[in-house]
Amino acid sequence: MPFARMLLDAGRGALIGTVEIIPGVSGGTVALIVGVYETLIASAGSLARGVAAALADGVRGRGFARAGAHFAAVRWAVVLPVGVGMITAVLVASAVLAPVIEAEPVASRALFAGLIIASLVVPIRMVGGRWRAREYGVAVLGAIAGFALTSLPHVDPLEPPLPVVALAAAFAVCALVVPGVSGSFILLAVGMYAPTLAAVNERDLVYLGVFVLGAMVGLGLFVSVLQWLLEHRRRVMLATMTGLMIGSLRALWPWQDESGLQAPGADLAPVVLLVLLGIAAVGGVLLVEAAVLRRAAARLEVGAAASPDPRPDAAA
Repeated sequence: MPFARMLLDAGRGALIGTVEIIPGVSGGTVALIVGVYETLIASAGSLARGVAAALADGVRGRGFARAGAHFAAVRWAVVLPVGVGMITAVLVASAVLAPVIEAEPVASRALFAGLIIASLVVPIRMVGGRWRAREYGVAVLGAIAGFALTSLPHVDPLEPPLPVVALAAAFAVCALVVPGVSGSFILLAVGMYAPTLAAVNERDLVYLGVFVLGAMVGLGLFVSVLQWLLEHRRRVMLATMTGLMIGSLRALWPWQDESGLQAPGADLAPVVLLVLLGIAAVGGVLLVEAAVLRRAAARLEVGAAASPDPRPDAAA
């Protein structure tokens, strides 16, 4: 059912867009959980190459055949619904979720920590086979890098000039395609989270247009590198992603303020329950996904067994 599939992909995009406004929570992680990560990465690479080819060949008068071939490789049936869902969720969540997170920071971080803890199984499973010493080593390095990144001191909000907006967006979007790294946290660390969230809520089209342009440039430059790594260094890359996700949990320690991490408070019990709730939520999604994949595999096996052998001597 194409329409039902479009709604499902839009819902996946909404989940990604919602968490992208939460510092410390990675949209790439959610893309991994809902099963669209590699499709989005491959399509983003084709789109970026298509835009580059269109610009280069258009200036040289060579036509747009090469660009068209790249554009045709984009999974538009998935990318468009996911994109619509993401944009819609960002607009809604900025107005609704952000005040809740600000009012209940401890509870929010506890819930999100549970989501990230449970989602670690996704890149671990994608590595495939038994982990070797090299994978463990790069995972540890990734965890150290993630912890260091999320330990950066927060800076005060500022009114950034538009070139700085574009530059920050280019780096923030790189975090979108790397599970475990939060683009919102990068904006927060450089003092641009508050003005960017305000621009979304106030519909500042100039600011948002420059931000999107910078994000597109950053995605075009970064996604090809990531694709190469996933193709040629897949196990190492996924192990690094796992480490980054583990290290990023530092940003989701429930008890913290601008001065750093704090000891657990009197609300320890409800916080633990929220962490477990987050774990259960992602665990449920993964169990449903596994059941769907098993049914799909069973249908394929039944279909293959029922199909007649097409070879001329099959009836002999």
